[in-house]
Amino acid sequence: MSRITSLAGRALAAAVVLAATFPAKADQFVNVLTGGTSGVYYPLGVALSNIYGKVPGVKASVQATKASVENLNLLQQGRGEIGFTLGDSLSQAWEGHEEVGFKTKLDKLRAVAAIYPNYIQIVAAADSGIKSLADLKGKRISVGAPKSGTELNARAVFAAAGMSYKDFSRVEYLAFAESVDLMKNRQIDATLQSAGLGVASIRDLSNSVPIVVVPIPPEVIAKIGDAAYLPATIPANTYGGQTADVSTAAVQNYLVTHSDVSEQTGYDLTKALFDNLDQMTAAHVAAKVIKLDAAAATAPVPLHPGAARFYREKGVLK
Repeated sequence: MSRITSLAGRALAAAVVLAATFPAKADQFVNVLTGGTSGVYYPLGVALSNIYGKVPGVKASVQATKASVENLNLLQQGRGEIGFTLGDSLSQAWEGHEEVGFKTKLDKLRAVAAIYPNYIQIVAAADSGIKSLADLKGKRISVGAPKSGTELNARAVFAAAGMSYKDFSRVEYLAFAESVDLMKNRQIDATLQSAGLGVASIRDLSNSVPIVVVPIPPEVIAKIGDAAYLPATIPANTYGGQTADVSTAAVQNYLVTHSDVSEQTGYDLTKALFDNLDQMTAAHVAAKVIKLDAAAATAPVPLHPGAARFYREKGVLK
């Protein structure tokens, strides 16, 4: 055996020993929990998954869900690494409100970022005669998937307006796209959808049939008694045929993870989000309002340590 061959053999042996001593770092799997495919969470979640898939050592996937309540329960169970949720659902999960879908206090939840507000958008067929919340009495309505964030918003708004589901002639518990299909087919009169402005389902509806966007007055919002609900405006021409501003309620959305996600992974996920906001905005216009200086705003649950480290580095968290 030549000296060169011998040296090569020893080098190979040394490499094998090093590989055994320092095994390759396992991939970090990141499952992004979103919502129905016709809402805003889903396209933003797909964009987020694409962003995370470019982080070294991360393998990312995206999962369509029933949104807030399901996402929070899945995160508590460790069946996802990051998910979208409404702020009121998040506070109810942290407190453990069984009646809205949280059997126990979800104590593993940790905030990553406050992102954009959901607007509670009540849309009626123009020929239904519905122009106000009171006009909805005796009508047929879809209020979102059962115990979804949208459906919880519907219960809160109608209760504040002195109404309940018993006031409607028919109540459907359907996701956005299915609700729109029923409206197109004249099977229901109105749909309540809690989503970012310009949500695809309502744009589709307004391009197919004449609609009316029903206002939620500020005095009704005040009666909800939850700080998560704020007065807001749906600007004119957000949807086809909507020629004037419409008052409504808005609820802050959050990205949330859980305490079993490592500090480094939480840091990487937060940094990747803010390094690539242009990709989020390209996925949906709702992401235009995601701002670094507002992302660490007070959430109903503690900040994840990795997210907190990122915000401290950026000077937006003391």
